[in-house]
Amino acid sequence: MTRLCLAVYTTLTLIAFAGNSLFCRMALKETAIDAATFTSVRLLSGAAMLWLLMRWQRQLPLAHGSWRSATALFIYAVALSFAYRSIDTGAGALMLFGAVQATMLIAGFIAGERMTTIQSAGFVAAMIGLVILVSPGVEAPSVLDSLLMLASGVAWGMYSMFGRGQTNPAAATAGNFLRAAPMTVALSLLALPWLRLDMQGVLYAVLSGAVTSALGYVLWYRVLQHMRAMTASTVQLAAPVIAAVGGILLLGEALTRDLLVSSVLILGGIWLVLRYGRR
Repeated sequence: MTRLCLAVYTTLTLIAFAGNSLFCRMALKETAIDAATFTSVRLLSGAAMLWLLMRWQRQLPLAHGSWRSATALFIYAVALSFAYRSIDTGAGALMLFGAVQATMLIAGFIAGERMTTIQSAGFVAAMIGLVILVSPGVEAPSVLDSLLMLASGVAWGMYSMFGRGQTNPAAATAGNFLRAAPMTVALSLLALPWLRLDMQGVLYAVLSGAVTSALGYVLWYRVLQHMRAMTASTVQLAAPVIAAVGGILLLGEALTRDLLVSSVLILGGIWLVLRYGRR
């Protein structure tokens, strides 16, 4: 893959990640849909989209992917939805991406990966920028919400690590979503007494599942084949910046000085990690 293609795929992937955050926030904050239904519709929509894609390509998705990846995907989606019912958006983003960072960095370190001095400086700058981005809106979340968001971040970090080395990213993602489908059906049955349907919330869940999740994760698996774990973990820090910009454009949120400063630190830090990586 050429550098240009990798850059394009990575950008599209980060936009998809940010889109997931926005759809989840809009659905669980502004509509009446419950977290279990949102999660189920999201994962089932993603599974349906990927199944159609595999049918079109005449591939067998269950021949790819794994139950461990499907389980990590399910835990990530469920924990994220339930945490975002009440947790502050800024605090949630900080914990989610902090957990992803820790998981992938530890995995990369165990695998023998190391950052150069300049890369380490870039990583620290990106983390400082992320703290600045979310700190103004941070409120003390409950212990349960905190644990759920941290579990979501760890699960996403593990899902990303499991995806490295996949020879067929689209089929692997499809296999993971299809394996997660019965898990989310079981969740919906358990949560049936608390079912709350909302057509706008369902629409957000479908868009999150079929577009920004299913297609976004296919791109992410492709990107992972060409990145070290530590680089991939740092690149994901751009997602909160994109989500914040989306909030300004779509939700009417304010453009603040802190957003501008944190964006420079995060994007500049990512550039240092990518530019001065070991060959």
